[in-house]
Amino acid sequence: MEDFKKISARLEIAKKKIKKNLIKDDSANVTSLGKAFKISTELVASVVVGTTLGYILDNWFDTKPWLIICFFFMGVAAGILNVIRSAKNMHRNLKK
Repeated sequence: MEDFKKISARLEIAKKKIKKNLIKDDSANVTSLGKAFKISTELVASVVVGTTLGYILDNWFDTKPWLIICFFFMGVAAGILNVIRSAKNMHRNLKK
């Protein structure tokens, strides 16, 4: 009978730990979703800004479509660099 009480107590402790971990996992999922949204927004924003700047300069210098194309690729490169920096920063914070 004493063994049954020990097993029951250990099961209760294990159930409480599982519930705590499930609560932590839900908050981690929300945080990860926010980080993913931030990274995707940075990528899209840099492409939009680069393309818009290229369009404005093309109209100003009358060089269509060359500056749009150049600034589009520069925006893509800047966006990818921002994504890489953010991923490295998140990875660094995860190790701590």
